[in-house]
Amino acid sequence: MKSQLNPNDRFVIIMAGGKGERFWPVSRERTPKQLITLLGGRSFLQQAVDRVQPLVPMKNVLVITNELQAPEVRRQLPRLPKANVVAEPVGRDTCAAVTLGAALVGARSTTGVMAVLPADHVIPEEKKFQQVLGDAFDLAGRGQAIVTIGIKPTEPATGYGYIRVGETLPAPQGVKAYKTLFHRAEQFVEKPNLDKALEYLNSGQYRWNAGMFIWSFVTVTEGLQKHQPEMYAACQRWFKAASSPAKLARVLAREYPEIKKISIDYALMEHAQNVVVADGAFEWDDLGSWTALARHLKADPEGNCAVGDFIHVDAARNIVFDARSKAKRTPIAIVGLRDSVVVQTDDATLVAHKSQAQKVKELVKKLAEDPKLKKLV
Repeated sequence: MKSQLNPNDRFVIIMAGGKGERFWPVSRERTPKQLITLLGGRSFLQQAVDRVQPLVPMKNVLVITNELQAPEVRRQLPRLPKANVVAEPVGRDTCAAVTLGAALVGARSTTGVMAVLPADHVIPEEKKFQQVLGDAFDLAGRGQAIVTIGIKPTEPATGYGYIRVGETLPAPQGVKAYKTLFHRAEQFVEKPNLDKALEYLNSGQYRWNAGMFIWSFVTVTEGLQKHQPEMYAACQRWFKAASSPAKLARVLAREYPEIKKISIDYALMEHAQNVVVADGAFEWDDLGSWTALARHLKADPEGNCAVGDFIHVDAARNIVFDARSKAKRTPIAIVGLRDSVVVQTDDATLVAHKSQAQKVKELVKKLAEDPKLKKLV
């Protein structure tokens, strides 16, 4: 079905300012998870841009990052106009990034429809993703709907927020039925404990909140005006400055540190009455830590997953990742180790039990506090 939306009115905002601390020592402050290559030959950010290219012209792809990472973002995306990489002076959570994205889109087209997408997701089924995103663009462009893409749970995951969905919505009047199923959003739910997650999985009424949103410039600014008036006022000021990158940078440097630090879920999604959930009928993963990587690597008969030259005796269910430059690579040999993560870079080695993989973030904090080791962060 042809969308009524002019392709030049479609925009994608890619949020790429995270630190990716749980993927230390490969992920560092200047080159975090979204800017490194863990799967395939391109970084997660490059893959995120590749995925939207059939739907959105490159001039309408904007990346919001931070000042440390902006040079590497520009290096990795040479076809992206320089002004389309915008650095936040400080991190103020996702509502500020969305507000900034809305100002950037509005300055280019007040009739624009924007998708806000994280830079670090794994989506192997690109065509299926494009179908869902295209349908979501069309629906968001036709009315006042805030569309979010929800993923059907495949396990009782406790690391994701959930959305309870209601009735399936028909296509707008006069529009051929979408291939994507859309539901009314009933409730946003925080990360649950295991019992609750199992209940959500078995009910069939919940979706993982993947942090992907599609809305028109008019709809998102109206939502901010109603639920976050301070953010709306900031959006108006940034909108006026957005035509000049230098002027915008000065305004952001002055105002951003004072902006409220709040997620878009808390700020807008949990209050809005016009939220629609698109069923994300595609394979999806939000790689939260080293243990998640095993889902995308081939395992040997003992369940070891390895990237690099790996040999073992009586070792099982380990994840081994060699990120050293080719000249420095040597075999990694393991004896009797089980359920562990072993990561080697040119200047650091990580060995962790899988059950403690989330604590790598604590390790990074400890490194940052040590004058001799903070260079490794």
